[in-house]
Amino acid sequence: MTEIKHFQFSNRVILVPLVLVLSIWIVFLIEVRLGINFNDYGIFPRKLSGLKGVLFSPFIHSSIAHLYNNTIPLAILTSSIIYFYRKSAFTILFYGVLLSGIITWCIGRESYHIGVSGLIYVLASFIFFKGIFTKYYRLVALSLIVVFVYGSMLWYIFPVDNAISWEGHLGGFLTGLFFAIVIKVPLPEIKKYDWQKEDFNEEEDEFLQHFDEQGNFIEKKPELDEDTRDISQGLKITYHFKRKNEDRT
Repeated sequence: MTEIKHFQFSNRVILVPLVLVLSIWIVFLIEVRLGINFNDYGIFPRKLSGLKGVLFSPFIHSSIAHLYNNTIPLAILTSSIIYFYRKSAFTILFYGVLLSGIITWCIGRESYHIGVSGLIYVLASFIFFKGIFTKYYRLVALSLIVVFVYGSMLWYIFPVDNAISWEGHLGGFLTGLFFAIVIKVPLPEIKKYDWQKEDFNEEEDEFLQHFDEQGNFIEKKPELDEDTRDISQGLKITYHFKRKNEDRT
């Protein structure tokens, strides 16, 4: 496989994040337009009725600020997952929602936990740890970008603000780390030499032209252009040996 087949732009890189972003905005606009509240469809820990929030809670947000703060990270991180980990992207997205939601249901406070931030933490955690684990230069660079842009998110996996579902963030963070360990992703082979490239032509390689089909070395004289060849053919070189006179005393 070539590197292009691993990291190749497709419509999914734009369409999937767009669908997710439109979904959470449409749900919020329906709440505002109809004057209803979907918070009861969030995750309510350790109650069977609260398990429905595992699927529904990512689409529910408490305010326009809450929605806006989740929109940009969701779009950027989803695009990154689709582009760099396209074969595992939908597995990470779907099971990331389920597993992070179940963890939240197990460890969360008795309150409704809503928002897509749990999935955002899944994506950020996976991208960071997987890049470090693979040691592949492009994925490591992506990991460093995630740390630089979203490194401050780490603080919110701790109970620093009672208004924030840190349990959902922690569940997403642990889920992303778990996926980074267990999910295997194919990596491009780094081509170091010309003969490893797909467009390599043996007949045009100067080094290989010094060997025949059996691998025997063939001495090749440098080709002369027409003018140089004519001059060299008519050129006669005469050597004169001059004996050094011995010193006499």
